[in-house]
Amino acid sequence: MKTVSNSASTEGSMRSVIKRKIKKVLFLSFTLIFIIAGIYIYWKYFYTYSDGYRAGLLQKFSHKGNIFKTYEGEMILSSVTSNTNVALASEKFYFSVTRENLAQQFDTVQGQMVIVHYLQKNGALFWRGESEYLVDSIKRKR
Repeated sequence: MKTVSNSASTEGSMRSVIKRKIKKVLFLSFTLIFIIAGIYIYWKYFYTYSDGYRAGLLQKFSHKGNIFKTYEGEMILSSVTSNTNVALASEKFYFSVTRENLAQQFDTVQGQMVIVHYLQKNGALFWRGESEYLVDSIKRKR
């Protein structure tokens, strides 16, 4: 009888050891996945990839969106101008503004030459705007 109970207890302890190892592997796997997902989300949406200044003509500025209203703007960046200060070779710069007091400043300088400071993220969040470029300051170009 003792041999049967010993083999049963040995088998039971082996099962508990295997269960503990499986739980440990699953816990470590989920923890690793959670950490990697957190790092990816931070890198994609919150890490500042670049920042700098852009100068150009503020062509359009609007407050738009279906559920989340965001401030979106468009500037014409001219690399070559003619004798009459008309942009010949130009590129458009699309950006988002997150602060309402800054958006009011944009409303007053529409159609004028401005210099903006931007932060470029790796991705856009729907409540922060459509563009990965977030403008945080504006100056009128003299």
